[in-house]
Amino acid sequence: MTKRTTRWRVLLALVFSLTLALTPSLAEARAGSSFGGAFSGMGSRGSRSFEGNGASPLGRSMATPAPSPGFGGGGFFSNHPFLTGLFGGFIGSMLFGGGFFGHMFGGLFTLLIVGFLIFFVLRLLGGGRMATAGGTPRSLGAAAAPAAQRYRGRDIFVGDADLSAFQSLHAAIQEAWGRGDLAQLRQLLTPEMLSYFSEEMTRNSSQGVQNLVSNVNLVKAELTESWEEGDLQYASALMRWTALDYTVRIGSSPSSPGALVSGDPRVPAEAEEMWTFVRRQGGHWLLSAIQQV
Repeated sequence: MTKRTTRWRVLLALVFSLTLALTPSLAEARAGSSFGGAFSGMGSRGSRSFEGNGASPLGRSMATPAPSPGFGGGGFFSNHPFLTGLFGGFIGSMLFGGGFFGHMFGGLFTLLIVGFLIFFVLRLLGGGRMATAGGTPRSLGAAAAPAAQRYRGRDIFVGDADLSAFQSLHAAIQEAWGRGDLAQLRQLLTPEMLSYFSEEMTRNSSQGVQNLVSNVNLVKAELTESWEEGDLQYASALMRWTALDYTVRIGSSPSSPGALVSGDPRVPAEAEEMWTFVRRQGGHWLLSAIQQV
């Protein structure tokens, strides 16, 4: 088999894989998903955004993998969780805003990603080899060293008062979501999370449906880790609760024929998620990430 044939086979395999990977993003998210239901996880956990913590990885995040301490500890988005919503709103409006321009920019953005990856693979197969000396890498441990020294903040202690604040936030966010109250959510979420919630509400509205959450009963709230990065403090807690979680057509009563889209307005559903909160020292906690468990 020639080198050229091998290159094109790899290229075709890449295009096929990208098609499978991008297909869900080209279709609208399923109606009836609650704010955490459409993705395995969303938001940012600072320098620990991509660490395994017993929950699903963040499927949507504006955090960047944190480099080692020698490079300053954390990327721009990791260190500025209160600003990421500005970028999230802009990108979300292009990809999911709807209408001609929303679909046009979403399609161009997808094509740019595919083109970049194809270009990268061709460069890799065409001779972009690792610089070597005498046929061996310059440093056998060079690739592993940054991962071992990766900055992940400093562990701290948060008390019962903070855990109570997390429980109150959980209840307030669920209530505001059920009412579709973005003004209230703005006071409870980081800008990045607010952009995701707003996007989901807009998607539901465009489909003529509304997700309703009521009768929330928090069964368990257990702190799993807490740390600080500069003047920011993070804490993750495992949340388990029951609630009436269902989706109906806007303007219809759940009991009306054909009004119920998903869920059951009479039988509580159980959910378990990892919620991460962030605050500046001396400030109020805000929801920074949600991960499915």
